[in-house]
Amino acid sequence: MNYLYQLLSGLTSDPGQIRLLFMGIVIAGSFLLILTVLLLASAVIDPLRRRIQQLGQQPVAQAPTRSWDGFSKALAPLTSLIVPKKEWERSKASAQLIHAGFRAPNALMLFYSIKSACVIAFAALAFVLTALYPGFPSERIFLAVVIAAATGLLLPEFILGRLAKKREKTLRHGFPDALDLLVVCTEAGLGLPAALQRVAEEIMASHPELAGELALVNAEIRAGVDRTVALQNLSKRTHLKDIRGLVVALSQSMRLGASIADTLRVYADELRDKRMQKAEEEAAKVGTQMIFPLILCLFPSFFVVVVGPAVLGVLKTFGK
Repeated sequence: MNYLYQLLSGLTSDPGQIRLLFMGIVIAGSFLLILTVLLLASAVIDPLRRRIQQLGQQPVAQAPTRSWDGFSKALAPLTSLIVPKKEWERSKASAQLIHAGFRAPNALMLFYSIKSACVIAFAALAFVLTALYPGFPSERIFLAVVIAAATGLLLPEFILGRLAKKREKTLRHGFPDALDLLVVCTEAGLGLPAALQRVAEEIMASHPELAGELALVNAEIRAGVDRTVALQNLSKRTHLKDIRGLVVALSQSMRLGASIADTLRVYADELRDKRMQKAEEEAAKVGTQMIFPLILCLFPSFFVVVVGPAVLGVLKTFGK
């Protein structure tokens, strides 16, 4: 303790800042100690992991899951304060996790546990940095800690939103190829489940995420789920307008008894027309979007080259 006090005294001479630094170190050390003990305990008492180690196999899938479970349990008291009380807010967060590709049963609790950890880590980091900085006012330390905690609270949601948008973009790029293959398979005489399975196998190398979604639809149909419900689940997981339109078209086709191959052929033609119209729209916007780079980057240099010599000549003449 004396050594720690001397070390902190070498950083600053203000007794208030030394006291704040000491409290921050104690709080951070206690939190890390408790978290480490909980993680080690959850890893040691896991019977499945112990059994796999006895068999001489490497625990690839179970160990991280149990570690994350222990992490969630360690932060359970603080997580309960952050988890929304209303069901629609939790449903919204769950839907966003599914759109980002996280479908584990404990994904929601793990997400809020990460938010809790970010709040604690950002607040502790802000407290330590402001306390170590000599010229930082002591009365503003609390404000800096609050701002850092708010940043740690909002950062996981921002990252999750970016991951969801990235996955939607990936699915959108792979959907036209999958639709064309689905048309070919259904026109060749395959049923919808067999066609989905064949398309999932064919696009696994180029579009693995979309292939996984189609394989999941086929698995739900084989498990006894109605085809309309399985397709609606696909629409909810992907959150794409193109797939939602395909699900509506297939649902109506199966309800009315129409040919699925003809429905897919018509929808593929309509989707191809929409893509062409969107490409033409983007191309038409290029001229308008180029105005600002031209005005800000090209025109100033053009005026300097054209008008510069004349301005120099005028200044030279009037200077004489």
